[in-house]
Amino acid sequence: MNRIEKDLRQFVIDTFLFGSDDVQLSNDDSFIENGLIDSMGILNLVSFVESKYAIEVADSDLVPEIWDSVSRIATFVASKEAAGMTQADTAYAI
Repeated sequence: MNRIEKDLRQFVIDTFLFGSDDVQLSNDDSFIENGLIDSMGILNLVSFVESKYAIEVADSDLVPEIWDSVSRIATFVASKEAAGMTQADTAYAI
């Protein structure tokens, strides 16, 4: 499990499972199918991701395919971080 997955998993446990790690939750389990998170929970996740990783989530990124599991969100964050690094590297190369 990578750093992003660990952070996200802990946030989900603390916020939506009230700190209880007794629930069996894999990183690929669907939040929506398991009734763990509703639309307000998704907004809470978005806010956490934006502040924790200093990335901007566009309206077009607010789709269930991205926000429905730890693994999916981690992939999204990693891609945003990689894109940000690429842009920063390009800016310094000028």
